[in-house]
Order: sequence, then C-alpha cells, then structure tokens
Amino acid sequence: MAEGRTFKRCSCRNDDGKALGQKCPKLRRPGGGWSYRHGIWNYQIELPPTADGKRRGPLRRGGFASQDAAEAELGQVRDLLALADPREPATRIQIADLIKRTLTETDTLPTLETVRRKIKTGQHLTQEITVEQWLTEFLHRKRRIEETTRRSYESHIRLYLTPYLGRLRLDQLKVSDIALMFEQIEEFNDTIAERRTNADLQIRESVKFRRPISIATMHRIRATLRHALNMAMRQDRLIDFNPAAVLEMPAHVRPKPLVWTEDRVRAWQADFAQHREAEKQRRSGQRVNPIDAYTSAPRPSPVMVWTPAQTRLFLDHARRHRLFALYQLIALRGLRRGEACGLRWKEVDLNGHSLTVNWQLVQLAWQVHEGTPKTDASVRTIALDSDTAQVLRAHRQQQRQERLAMGEAWVDTGFVFTQPDGNRLHPQHVSDQFLWLAYLAGLPPIRLHDLRHGAASLMLAAGVEMKVVQETLGHTSSAFTADTYTSVYPQVATAAAEKTAALLFGKEDQAEGARVVSLRS
Repeated sequence: MAEGRTFKRCSCRNDDGKALGQKCPKLRRPGGGWSYRHGIWNYQIELPPTADGKRRGPLRRGGFASQDAAEAELGQVRDLLALADPREPATRIQIADLIKRTLTETDTLPTLETVRRKIKTGQHLTQEITVEQWLTEFLHRKRRIEETTRRSYESHIRLYLTPYLGRLRLDQLKVSDIALMFEQIEEFNDTIAERRTNADLQIRESVKFRRPISIATMHRIRATLRHALNMAMRQDRLIDFNPAAVLEMPAHVRPKPLVWTEDRVRAWQADFAQHREAEKQRRSGQRVNPIDAYTSAPRPSPVMVWTPAQTRLFLDHARRHRLFALYQLIALRGLRRGEACGLRWKEVDLNGHSLTVNWQLVQLAWQVHEGTPKTDASVRTIALDSDTAQVLRAHRQQQRQERLAMGEAWVDTGFVFTQPDGNRLHPQHVSDQFLWLAYLAGLPPIRLHDLRHGAASLMLAAGVEMKVVQETLGHTSSAFTADTYTSVYPQVATAAAEKTAALLFGKEDQAEGARVVSLRS
C-alpha cells in the first residue's frame, strides 16, 4: 500500500441499497480483465503520519477515465514524497500536508518544481508567505541604498502595496490583483476631486492633505513592487512569475515645458481672477491665501518656463533678498534645488569661475537629509559667468556679516546658502520664498524646478551646444536634454529655420543664381 495502487469502482448498489464500490461484478469482463465501459478509475496511497505521529488516512482520488491517467497522478504523488531526504522525516510529513491542503484548495497536486525549490531554499512547505510579509523582508534586505530610495520604497509599501495587496499569498498574486489596486487608486483620485469642491467644510477638510496620485507616481509604485517581486523570484525562488513586470499601464508622458508667452499670460490672468473669486465664494468670504490661489489656478502645462525678460524681471525683484545668489545660480546654471542647498564653499572656486556639485540636501516628508546627487552624471563641475561669480562674492561677504552679528551662536556648517545663524537651509523654505518673490513681482507662476528648465532653454536659445547643456544640467543623456528643451523658446525654432533657409537662399547663392539666369538669357 506504501507504493499505492490503482483500481476501478462504480456507483452501483445491491438490493439493500448498499454501494458495491470495487465489488461490483460488472467491473470485470468474463475473462477477468477490466471492463472498458463500466466503472471509474481511482488510485490509493498511504501517506506519512501527521506531525504528532498519528496515522493518516490513505489518500484516495477518483474520477479518472483511464488507468493510465490514474497511474500518472499516483506517480506524481510518489515523486513528491520522494523529494524528501530519507534522513528528514519532517520534510516528508510537510510534503504530505502540502498534498492534502493543495488538493482541498485547488483539486490539483502541487508541482514538483515548486516543492523541489522550496525544499532546496529551506522554506516551510505549508507556511505560505503573504505579499505583506515579503515586502517587509524586502525592505529589511535593502540596507545599502540611498535614504531617499528607502523612503520611497517605504511609502509605496505602507500607503498602497500593503493596504491593497498585503493579505494575498505571494505565490498567488496575479496581474489582475495589481490592476485592481490601480483602479481603486484612480477611484480615490475621483473622490478627492469631488470632496474638494463640496460645499460642506467638514467634507473638504477630510481630504485637505490628500493629493491625487499621478500616473508618474503609479509607475513608481509599480516599479517598487516589480523590484520586490524580482528579488523574490531570482534570489529566493519564491515565485516563478512576476505579475508586476507584465502589467500594462497608461504611458507616462513627461510634460514638456511651455513658455509663458503674452497670450498665455493674459489667459492665465483671467483664469487666476476667476479662480480666486471662486475660492472666496467657496469659503463664504473668508480670506484666501494668495499663494495657494496663485499656485492652484489652472495653467497651460504643469511645467512652465519664463521668457528671458520675465526671468530678468524676477532677478531684478529678488536682488535684495538674502537668497538672491541661490536663485540666480539656478536661473543661469540650472542647479537642482537640493544641489544648490547642499553646495559648500570648499566646492566653489570664485577665482576660477567654477563650482563642483558633489552633494545635495533632500527633503523626505519634512525631514532633510544630506546625500549624493541624483545620478553619476549629476556629479559635475559647472562654469560660472563673471556676473554670477560676482554675485556669489557679494553673498559670501553678506554671510560673513551675518556671522559677526551672530557671534558664538553662529553654526559653521560650511554651506554656501544658510539660515541667518549658519544652519543649513530647509529646501521647502527656498521654494516658498521663491513663490512669494514671483508673486510679488507680478509674474505668472512657475515652480522653482522650472527655473532650472528655464536655464536649459536659455542656454539653447543662446546657441550653447547640446552636449554642454547636458553636462551643465547633469543629465545622463543628451537625447533627453534635446527631447525636453529644443522646442521651448519659439526663437530657437525660428533661428533654425532662418539658418536652413540661409544655406539655400544666402546672398552668395542669390548672386550665383542671378549670374546663371543672365547667362541663359
């Protein structure tokens, strides 16, 4: 019985109504062989005892159309039990438990490869890992990563992956489960939009600090899950398939910068006035924060760029602000906010008109962390124009005066841009100050990061080579730089058109054409 056997049985009953089972005379032909037409094939095999030593009832399975089919599944059971090392009876017991449970849940046997892999990797065969448990293990293993990356993983797992998928078994996670998560996120986006426009203050307050999840963020959430599942598949072999890798999602199209032309500014001013009035009515006449209205009014694109004249107006207005040098550095040289805040004096060569980007300050939630730049290409040396170098000299002199005024209370951090007491800046403070300065200057709104986009556009409009622009901005690829910025300022396209026409219709060509015509005439 340990090796199991196959047999036939039927549902016939005797005169007393008792099932005949294997004893039905119709199961055999007159010669003793099995009947082709009567009965159904079954198999039976003894399984190892339970963990507490009690005898387990034999495994019986039926419903097979042929003896070969019954023998095939019986052979699979034998092969599963044979995976256990004879010196490890506990593993054989776990295999038996797994066979019984899997048959109960799915009416199929566990696959040989799955059980073999679990035994090889030392996993408990009947203790299934949930998505939440694996994501916790994934975070624990990701020790040697940037703090920004860790916080990104942690927030994706805590806010989305665990609430929506955490309860599911890791090996049963399907593409449809992940797709449903994103559908539910999109539904909540609609809820946020509806509640924000509700007349009931309490309903509006319920989503006060909730922002709709963008397509870009959804792609990052999927990337976190895909990375975690890849680790489960390749390192621990917990799964054979990564459903996050094949999930189809809407394409994430990076918004290209648009310039604030006169027509767009006029249209935005009208929209801003209407938006501010609507906010006043919605708040029943209560004061509206001007910066909130200024930044939330509709604009042509999420990424907007000032014209050179608008940028010059901003810098003229910001000249008396103590962070003026920082804003000019971003506006002309395209530093990222964190790179400007993390710049140290030892990395600035005012005599050589250059600076080196080696560090950045990163804001995670509200906490500020010091870290390396975004990519290897972001570690770079940037040339300074003479005016910006002079502005930085004036800023250094101003900082020395602040240091004298603070006396012993001064904190020597070595940063170029600091608070009045020498402590490092909070990046959000820099952004908030920028918005106020832009608002007071009467300019249409852009983000501080868009000032960096403007620097790229200015360089291209000035005829700077694409490779130089790429290296100045710290982009990995010049193709990305070209795709993002070449069409921002209309004069760039106009200049290209004029240069092309000049090749064909230049003065020398026109004179040559006239000479040919005169010869022909």
